[in-house]
Amino acid sequence: MSKRAVLEVIALDVEDAVAAQAGGADRLELVTDMAADGLTPPAGTFAGIRGAVDIALRVMLRLADGFDAGDVSRVVRAARELREAGAQEFVLGFLDADGGVDLGAVERVVAELGGCRWTFHRAIDHATDRDALRKQLADLPGLDTYLTAGSASGVDTGLPTLLAEAQRRGEPGYEQRLLVGGGLTLHHVPTLRTAGIDAFHIGGAARPDGWQHPVSTEAVAEWRRAVDGEAGQDRL
Repeated sequence: MSKRAVLEVIALDVEDAVAAQAGGADRLELVTDMAADGLTPPAGTFAGIRGAVDIALRVMLRLADGFDAGDVSRVVRAARELREAGAQEFVLGFLDADGGVDLGAVERVVAELGGCRWTFHRAIDHATDRDALRKQLADLPGLDTYLTAGSASGVDTGLPTLLAEAQRRGEPGYEQRLLVGGGLTLHHVPTLRTAGIDAFHIGGAARPDGWQHPVSTEAVAEWRRAVDGEAGQDRL
């Protein structure tokens, strides 16, 4: 475990971003409106956060709750505005009415990204066929990560799937990094690290007092120690 694991923290604003970086986050996922499970933030919010921290930022491309792309042209415009503001990494994921990947929508948005790196988010946990989805997306430019709990219900239920997919790393459709998030707790970390999973995503866990309060530097630091496999994990 000598390789440093990635710790990604959800940030809503500059205060969150500064606290997360101080706690040891490697990367931020930038969203707005967590009541809708995280939507695209304004370009101005991105610019403010970009000016406040120097770690990687991945910006959500999602305009409404759920996994339907809706008006794809609006998503494309949002991506263009964010790129013009300096964004270089993104998060997206769209499903069709049958639970398959909406490949047309994903391809249209990815074309606007011009090769930027991006994460396919937890839409994969709601797909009818995870394996088929991975293989359909395998050759899209820039895709380097899947944010997943292994199950729509969270990591407790999805852990066997996560461990099985970790064993397939390098196979066609499985070259991308697993970024585990969604009901993730400190207790899960040692098992996931032993399986070779080296990327972790937290939102509410970085806010012990709830989503109405900012990110806690201390909470992020505790996760930093856990994913690095350091001592002091008495709460695991």
